[in-house]
Amino acid sequence: MNFGYIRVSTTHQNLENQQLEIEKFCKLKGIKIDIWIEEKISGTKRPESRKLGKLIMNSARAGDLVIATEISRFGRSLIMIMNVLQHFLENGVSVWTIKDGYRLGNDIQSKVLAFAFGLSAEIERQLISERTKLGLNRARQEGKHIGRQKGRKSSIYKLSSSSDYIKKEILLGRTKASLAKELGVSWKTLDVHLSRIMFLKTR
Repeated sequence: MNFGYIRVSTTHQNLENQQLEIEKFCKLKGIKIDIWIEEKISGTKRPESRKLGKLIMNSARAGDLVIATEISRFGRSLIMIMNVLQHFLENGVSVWTIKDGYRLGNDIQSKVLAFAFGLSAEIERQLISERTKLGLNRARQEGKHIGRQKGRKSSIYKLSSSSDYIKKEILLGRTKASLAKELGVSWKTLDVHLSRIMFLKTR
């Protein structure tokens, strides 16, 4: 089974370019894509909450092939990408990317890479955890308050007064990053706010 995986970060972006690139590549290689997996979702979302995890990672079996335009389509962070590749390689699923030129399959080199991916991801997780603990301890020693200050309103709800403006800008194709910068919040906070107001709208 051959899977074509294409992903863009927002609903305003087009999937067509990636699909055309994969189709052109497959034509040259004599490969037929059996299943196309398309999704418009941020690469920061965990694979299990995306079609990548629900469909490909649960369905692909040894001998199957997953093709994407570039390795960054699998995730935004290095840890996430390494975890995805490790899963595929440990289960005998080949991964090819066009722009990066990766050809990961059922060979000794790929098995070594799978081990390296898993080890690197685990080391990175430990380092992040250690840096977080050190940072919290340093802040406590300096007498800084940890967590939201008492009585302080969540920045998510601070955006309530700007909901109409936010929705208008998003519909016009404004990126979350630039809009969040203008409003003085992180793009993640803006994303949570958008999810909240859409939930309220559908109730």
